[in-house]
Amino acid sequence: MFSPRALKSASSLMCRGFFTGQMCRQGKAPDMAEGNTFLLVSNVRNRLREIVGASTNWKDHQQALAERASLSEYLAQSQDELPAKTMKDSAVEAHLPLGSQPALREKYLNYHNSVRFGRILEDLDSLAVLICYSHTWNKELKRSPLSIVTALVDKIDLRKNIIYPDCDIKFTGHVTWVGKTSIEAKMHMSQYHDGAYTNVLDATFVMVARDPENKRAAFINPLKLESPEEEAIFQQGEINKTRRVELSTASLLKVAPTAEERTLIHNLFLNTLDTQTVSFRSRILPPNSVWMEDCKMKGLEICHPQERNIFNRIFGGFLMRKAYELGWANACAFVGCRPTLVAVDDIIFRKPVEIGSLLLLSSQVCYTEGMHIQVRVHTEVLDPLTRQHSTTNVFHFTFCIDNDIPSVVPQSYGESMLYLDGKRHFDETMRSQG
Repeated sequence: MFSPRALKSASSLMCRGFFTGQMCRQGKAPDMAEGNTFLLVSNVRNRLREIVGASTNWKDHQQALAERASLSEYLAQSQDELPAKTMKDSAVEAHLPLGSQPALREKYLNYHNSVRFGRILEDLDSLAVLICYSHTWNKELKRSPLSIVTALVDKIDLRKNIIYPDCDIKFTGHVTWVGKTSIEAKMHMSQYHDGAYTNVLDATFVMVARDPENKRAAFINPLKLESPEEEAIFQQGEINKTRRVELSTASLLKVAPTAEERTLIHNLFLNTLDTQTVSFRSRILPPNSVWMEDCKMKGLEICHPQERNIFNRIFGGFLMRKAYELGWANACAFVGCRPTLVAVDDIIFRKPVEIGSLLLLSSQVCYTEGMHIQVRVHTEVLDPLTRQHSTTNVFHFTFCIDNDIPSVVPQSYGESMLYLDGKRHFDETMRSQG
């Protein structure tokens, strides 16, 4: 795994960053001044509970679910029955006043004097759900009959390396594309610093609408486009959908690698052969390289009711936070210093995680290039009674540091496929940012 020396070095670098960091002095945004009316990020989940009629008490969840089942009669039988909504109808703005309200900082502050990005992932997930409910909201009903859940995170691109812990943050977003039962929502996060807002990240989430009991798909309102700009935004959503289908079709879990990829893997294999012995089994690690087997990190979470969502399953944002923190720690231990997140790519939610589950997380540095590290985190639920494992999520994170990074070298065929999958995600991230 990783040497104690590397871990100690990374830890000391982070601690020095915490104590020597400079607090931003101009982080109070005028639009978050006392007396102004705005939606706080901390109130987003309360707003969602009101929309679906969810109970705030764990002991009442069964009754709340039974009451939601009666809402099925309000579901549309086809999309044509539903009124079209505009992008403005779903527009949401939420504020995280870290500068104006210092009491909020502790939840978000990490020990190297920045903001915990895992907390930002939680906020983005909640906000994406609220945006989609805003699109589908029927004013004639007290509660929404839809169960809107996260299907995947298409992309999160970081525009700034630093998120200040004492400067106000603003999230904005709206629906950008709809199908019959799925919705794409784009969000932007900006931070007020030195007298102005600057863009921090852009995020694209894809959500799906289900019936009140979350058993089958449900129709959603079509999207009415009101300008050429909105038509271009919608078309980009179509392109994103097509790209996702193509990537899924070409998955290494379904088809063989391309000829170019096969050549790459064979060259990696040849570079590890021991020239002193004529044997396929004798392998030597090339200079400035690390075996993939030695670039792993694992974690375990017991899923308590505290982390439940409005449908009494484990909150998707919590899963993203835990996966990100493990992936970050994996990259940190690999390079021996603090890595910077570049992008989050292609997070797939394969199945919900029930309360009480044993959640196993496995992180793997699967590809490196120049100063970049590609990390894959796989999560699965373990049933302690049957000992069966079920995959729930796969996460992809791209990090970077200021120096060149050792190469990771696969040994088995399975590791070679992880290597190629990591390279594909890294290449896609570089293309989208280029």
